[in-house]
Amino acid sequence: MDTAPARPPSALPEVPAAPARRTPPLRKVALLLCLYFAQGLPYGFQTTALPLYLYTRGFPVEALGFLGLLALPWMGKALWAPLVDRYTSARYGRRRSWIVPMQTGLTLASIAAVFAAGTDSLPLLLGLVFVMNFFAATQDIAVDGLAVDLLGETELGPGNAAQVVGYKLGMLTSGGLLVAATGLIGWPGLFAAMALCTWAVLILSLTYREPAPPAAATPSSESASPRSLRDVLAALVRALSVPGTPWLLAFIACYKIGETMLDVMLKPYLVQAGFSPANIGLWLGGYGMVFSLAGSAVGGWLAARIRLLRAVGITAALRVLPLFAVWMLTFQHPPSKGLVIAVSCAEHFFAGAVTTAMFAFMMSRVDARIGATHYTLLASVEVAGKSVGAWPSGFIARYAGFGAVFLTGALLSVAYLVLLWPRLARARPPEGIAA
Repeated sequence: MDTAPARPPSALPEVPAAPARRTPPLRKVALLLCLYFAQGLPYGFQTTALPLYLYTRGFPVEALGFLGLLALPWMGKALWAPLVDRYTSARYGRRRSWIVPMQTGLTLASIAAVFAAGTDSLPLLLGLVFVMNFFAATQDIAVDGLAVDLLGETELGPGNAAQVVGYKLGMLTSGGLLVAATGLIGWPGLFAAMALCTWAVLILSLTYREPAPPAAATPSSESASPRSLRDVLAALVRALSVPGTPWLLAFIACYKIGETMLDVMLKPYLVQAGFSPANIGLWLGGYGMVFSLAGSAVGGWLAARIRLLRAVGITAALRVLPLFAVWMLTFQHPPSKGLVIAVSCAEHFFAGAVTTAMFAFMMSRVDARIGATHYTLLASVEVAGKSVGAWPSGFIARYAGFGAVFLTGALLSVAYLVLLWPRLARARPPEGIAA
């Protein structure tokens, strides 16, 4: 397992010393799975169901590209993450004091969307989707902090598998299963079902008793949690000053660039190859999602049994194979249906595995005193990094062809292994970097 130093305690100064209750590992994983599931519901609806809903109501197709603005809370959540670390209720629970209000708001916004969808009030509905994303993104900050607090070193793999799988299940529920059921329940029924799901998770949060963190030896010690917002920011600066941090940030930012470049252009390529949108949606969004969930679980299993950085290396190396296989699809005109399905499922599987391994590694690098802030910053770097791969993909495909963009994405994934190899080759990692 990792030789990383133990993460600092996450005590609040005002919390009295008390024997901490140990949450059984299976309960931790189940709790995190449910919490991340609720957070995936709004984003899954926005990315998959909302464009369909708006287009069927005459929304201009050229305006659909701006729906990504509704996800601004997910992009900017690092700005208010320090508030989640600083302002908490010791009596109610450090993380629970944010999780419960955010879930309550998410449930109420989903209920309001029932009426907005029933009256076809598009401005109100779009505003509510934005509000849902804000509640879900803010809850995500607190839940990430809870995961940092709860999970031991040997539990990071299963815990982060619960994170990835739970979130994807939430997206699949709101963007797939409930959309398929709209013929029976209608769009208002979809939001009612979302409200019911978030309400059920809210009940779980209300009944959950967050373990009391151990009290720090002295309020002024470096192991004590920050007393003010300035302390949170100062602790973050210290965490980012650890030797090896520039490599860590580059490592997190680069791991999905090639994969994202390929994924963005795969659907247009398949349309050009003559496959119907319905089949493409089934193969990539249906079969692919199942294999992605399986890969996420396997990635968590692997991360629990070997060193985290090695788990990232193995899954990243295996991911290269289906990426080159996607490039080889362009050698057939058109590619066979069976080959497209097989390659897509393999690519989703290994992408899910490397994602879980990377998230576990990221969490192992977090200072638990500012767990919500520190992890949210690393997650923001991860999102921004993989977004870079999407920007040039369309230009490459237009001027050099789909084969060129697929090959570029695969080669960038190989180049990422070059960034990883020097760290894996060391017997012991430098201080601050886990191997």
